[in-house]
Amino acid sequence: MKPSVYFKNTYRPEWLLEPLSKAMIKAVDKSEVIGPALIQSPVLGPIPPERLSGGVKTLILIWHVLDKVFNASNCGDNCAPWLLRMGRERDITINLRHLLDFGAEPFDLKILNTGTVVHSMRELVPIAGDFV
Repeated sequence: MKPSVYFKNTYRPEWLLEPLSKAMIKAVDKSEVIGPALIQSPVLGPIPPERLSGGVKTLILIWHVLDKVFNASNCGDNCAPWLLRMGRERDITINLRHLLDFGAEPFDLKILNTGTVVHSMRELVPIAGDFV
């Protein structure tokens, strides 16, 4: 599923007012949520939510739309900590077609292609290399 199209047509303005969404927008896009329909970007100026980065839109969808699997390939390495954080709070499933840097700290990821659970980038990279 293409997150930008899905976000544009399904997001709810109240999602942007939640603390987690605001924090993700601040960290990933360096932007401030002014209101449910207005984001202040340091690069673009005032923008509607539809102009947020693909990574932030994907993160917001992953958190709010629990019955879909989103393509997290729009996400850069700056989204990886947020994926790990969401995964610690609830099970999430994503489609990923590139290798994200999840950092040096231990983590728990299950690669559905193989059923393997990995706990570090050292364990993840060889397996992910077969698929991305």
